[in-house]
Amino acid sequence: MRVVIQRVTKAKVIVENETVGEIKKGFLLLVGVEEADTEEDVDYIVRKVVNMRIFEDDQEKMNRSLKDVGGDILSISQFTLHADTKKGNRPSFIAAAKPDVAQELYEQFNEKLRANELKVETGVFGAHMDVALTNDGPVTILVDSKNK
Repeated sequence: MRVVIQRVTKAKVIVENETVGEIKKGFLLLVGVEEADTEEDVDYIVRKVVNMRIFEDDQEKMNRSLKDVGGDILSISQFTLHADTKKGNRPSFIAAAKPDVAQELYEQFNEKLRANELKVETGVFGAHMDVALTNDGPVTILVDSKNK
């Protein structure tokens, strides 16, 4: 499982000209599920997201977590995070999980984040989405459950 964490001052997702998820300060998460992922991968990524300290403290050091700053999450499924670009110019997505498996793990992921008392907004799984954000910093972190 791969997640791109973007620290944002605001973010929203639009599907068919309708805003379906929107947050202010927090994390925009782009979530890619791999065919080999399990609930163990979900749990690892949830722990990383919940405890990631990338907000500044009083000394302007990245030392505060999402909970520390009262931030929210906008979680967007993105199978393209598992693109293989080794050959040619057209990416292969063979490692990305099939939609039914990916959706189940993606929903588990979001529910486990909510179980940590975090507000989690989402896009629409499998839909074409327009995502708008203001990246704060910019701060962008990649977490991969296969690189523990």
